[in-house]
Amino acid sequence: MYEDRYMSLVRLTIKGISYSQTQSGAYALVLSEMEGTRTLPIIIGAFEAQSIAIALEKEIRPPRPLTHDLFKSFAERFTISVKQIIIHKLVDGVFFSSLICEKDGTEEIIDTRTSDAIALAVRFQAPIFTYENILDKAGIYLKTEDELGVPEEHESTELEIESEIEFTSVTDFSDLSLNELEEQLAEAVNNEDYELAAKIRDEISKRS
Repeated sequence: MYEDRYMSLVRLTIKGISYSQTQSGAYALVLSEMEGTRTLPIIIGAFEAQSIAIALEKEIRPPRPLTHDLFKSFAERFTISVKQIIIHKLVDGVFFSSLICEKDGTEEIIDTRTSDAIALAVRFQAPIFTYENILDKAGIYLKTEDELGVPEEHESTELEIESEIEFTSVTDFSDLSLNELEEQLAEAVNNEDYELAAKIRDEISKRS
């Protein structure tokens, strides 16, 4: 069964982590496809964001192991390896993932939260995948600088900054039409506010 499903897998990489401007203590983990322009913003908690960031920053070593470090040490002690992680389902804006593990040539699949899966993938240097249909449903296309018409030297004005702050504070989309949501989604992506973009994307998905 999994051999057929692997055919539609798309490999992702971590684009970055940004602080939520609308939800205290939340972060937007931004994944992007390695061969394409789609991104997959995922809202995660502060602890998971810190754990992923520390794993990405090789020079930072916490004085005591974090939970995901402990998991890696435990797995290595018992010769268990994480081969890859797959974001395999999206339900009501919540992503579901699996760890593909191996011990003594036997493969096991373990359900996990996506934020935990990414934190472990970074530590095990395991590839991250999702299915094409999930990217079609939840992926956000990034425009190139040529498509955006960005000049070589762009100077932000005070008015532009104020409008961005006002824009990112919007969290209630009930009064907006689908066209207005699409416009705000494009603007959020242009402003690199992936946390807001994820919320707008989920609202569009609910109405579709």
